[in-house]
Amino acid sequence: MGAGHSHRASSGVDEQIVVGRTARTALLAALGVALLATLVGLIVWWPASDAVERSADNGGAAAQFAAPGVTFPSGTIVEVTPRCSGDGLPDGSGCSTLHVKVAGEPDPVVVPVPGHVIDSGLAPGDKVELQRTPPPEDAPPPEDAPKDMPASGAGYSYFATDRDSTLLWLALAFVVVVLVIARWRGFFAMVSLAFGGLVVWWWMLPALLDGAPGVAVALVSASAIMFVVLYLTHGLSLRTSTALAGTIAGIVLTAGIGVIALRDAHLIGITDESGQILSTFGALDFQALLGCALVIAGLGVLNDVTITQASAVWELRAASPSAGRAEIFARAMRIGRDHIASTIYTIVFAYVGTALILLMLLRVYDRPLLDLLTTEQLAEEVVRTLVTSIGLVLAVPITTGIAALIAAPAKPPEV
Repeated sequence: MGAGHSHRASSGVDEQIVVGRTARTALLAALGVALLATLVGLIVWWPASDAVERSADNGGAAAQFAAPGVTFPSGTIVEVTPRCSGDGLPDGSGCSTLHVKVAGEPDPVVVPVPGHVIDSGLAPGDKVELQRTPPPEDAPPPEDAPKDMPASGAGYSYFATDRDSTLLWLALAFVVVVLVIARWRGFFAMVSLAFGGLVVWWWMLPALLDGAPGVAVALVSASAIMFVVLYLTHGLSLRTSTALAGTIAGIVLTAGIGVIALRDAHLIGITDESGQILSTFGALDFQALLGCALVIAGLGVLNDVTITQASAVWELRAASPSAGRAEIFARAMRIGRDHIASTIYTIVFAYVGTALILLMLLRVYDRPLLDLLTTEQLAEEVVRTLVTSIGLVLAVPITTGIAALIAAPAKPPEV
């Protein structure tokens, strides 16, 4: 099977496996305890109905996305002027501007934009979203202005490019490709993904804003998601239960190692403007929020390796019914080592891709790389990558060991 991702064998393989009664009882009992703890956590840290609103109120005016009266109308580009020379910023000479037709305005409005907006390929007919700032009602006119001078009109500035159509066709293409190739398994995977998104948006985020402990919320959220996702996507079976047990063990290990690493590294958890804005919304523990992010970040790849290892043991057991548990464990671990290597590459290069601009900026600095690694922004990502990788690697032998205990050797036939 190598490092492949064949996560589910035929149901006939499951029927061929002899299941150890003691190991099965222990497994189901442990999962029952985990489920009970998850339900208790959901209830204990259930956010108040006004948790998000109260958190925003604590931030006062900072909780508002824009000043009162500011709106975000959409418009259609009718003309694009060339990019400005030099640093690419508008200089008032008419370069790097968009002429946008906005509903309610008799003439197209002229909006200065940075040069890189022009470079994105905008052309007449494209839609953009503008920020409209209303004129100040009580603002006094300039001292040298005529007494009958009318009030200035509303101001417009570029806010974003309308990308709804692109996102829509990409989403539809994703759904079609998954359904055509993965069929019902892909359908259930997408339903599971939607459920995970609901847990994050409607429970985890409000609970964090309500002041619940970050790592505990991550454990409860991850456990709740995995209980539904694994059984819905891969079916109700002891093989899935084995993968679930290995996933939960990996989640707990990741959380524990993450807490120790974050405290030892004295990471703050605020690396950009978003964190600084959020810090005005209340007394949030950003180090705990970073711990929550560590657990959630490793959830997908962790689930991938545990499912693969459980399936590997089941397949090996079906092929060698009389082989000892130690032999099955050793064979499955050879598969697991290949999978570990490929998954670690995935984690590291995924970060390189998302942080490419930052890494390019650091590359041109005149400071040694090792010195830059200790900065908050880079150290946070290094810790995130290493912690999730350690949890992932440890989950492989744990899941493989549980699966080898569950899938017992076949008894020799009676003579």
